[in-house]
Amino acid sequence: MKKALPVLLFLVLAVLLLGILTFSKTGDKAQQNSQEVRAVVLETDESDVIQAGISKIGNQHLIIEITEGKYAGDTIAAGNHLLGKLELDSFYKRGDEIVVALLEKDGEIKDAKALEIYRQDWELVLFGIFVLCLLVYAGVIGLKALFSFVASLYLIWAFLLPGLLDGKNPLVLASVTLVLLTAIIIFSVAGLTKKGVAAFCGTIFGFLITAGITLLLGSKLALNGMTLPYAESLLFSGHLNLNMRDIFYAAIIIGASGAAMDIAMDVAAAIEEIKAKKPEINVHELIQSGFNIGRAVIGTMTTTLLLAYSGGYLTLLMLFMTKNSSPARILNLKIVAAEIMRTLVGSIGLVLVAPLTAVIAGLIFSVNFQDVFVKHSAKQHAEKETNQVPEAK
Repeated sequence: MKKALPVLLFLVLAVLLLGILTFSKTGDKAQQNSQEVRAVVLETDESDVIQAGISKIGNQHLIIEITEGKYAGDTIAAGNHLLGKLELDSFYKRGDEIVVALLEKDGEIKDAKALEIYRQDWELVLFGIFVLCLLVYAGVIGLKALFSFVASLYLIWAFLLPGLLDGKNPLVLASVTLVLLTAIIIFSVAGLTKKGVAAFCGTIFGFLITAGITLLLGSKLALNGMTLPYAESLLFSGHLNLNMRDIFYAAIIIGASGAAMDIAMDVAAAIEEIKAKKPEINVHELIQSGFNIGRAVIGTMTTTLLLAYSGGYLTLLMLFMTKNSSPARILNLKIVAAEIMRTLVGSIGLVLVAPLTAVIAGLIFSVNFQDVFVKHSAKQHAEKETNQVPEAK
């Protein structure tokens, strides 16, 4: 374990470095004539803002002081265009720290646009608390989990998203990504052990089942993928060639894989512990124990999925209640049908991952592969000696 620690640290640093390089390259391509910097709002002017109820439409004029970059200390005017959409608009007041896009030409600022409140510092604080809790409680295992967390973020950002935007097949791309993610996450935490192999195989089988059900029933529900957040904005931003239906299917499969991976590892780890405490247990008893453990885990995990998805659409459910919508209206609404499909497909995958992992882990932990290899080698050696013809004198 101690020998593996420097390797893990190197891998974490390597992934972090790759992530930094990826972000910096993306920023260079997108911002050849502009840059994003932090600034402080000094004055605001709302004379061109029209308020309709709680929404504001128009232009808020700002006087800001840039606080970083080559223009640090400069005081300039900036605009804040309001669309009347509370989920997208930000309305600033004096003293707010914001992110501003600066348009440059001939070494001078030609225009400035306010983008958002600056939240990055507190996000880093939150991430730091997460890392601290992980390392204090889990130690080396926590370090491995941190590596898999960072590596997963990098793989999604540097491989999955660019591939989707390039128009590659979303289902094929998601499948490759999930296999890589599963291998990175499981083997970085469990190592290349029987437990890791059992959890990996169980997760992959669960992924295949989830993908099959998604493809089989997706067309029956007549969902085109436009219920995904910002799907319309993505299409109208110059990506009309994207297959949003397949991207929606890929999102369902990716969303279900995390919980499936969790259950597979739970069952595999429990079977490993049982085998370690009771080495004489036979394969049938071991698999049955895995089934019993899986039933208990599934009982709470399916509800966890329901709560996770319903929590994301809590305000929509509240709106249904205020409108006294009928069950038929609610269940047939496109966005509700999409979430029902997402929840139930994920739950079906979970229900089947547990017994599959129990069978795989039971067989793996019951077979002594070293003895099998030794017996096979001895048999081959004996056959070789039997067939060997003695040399003539």
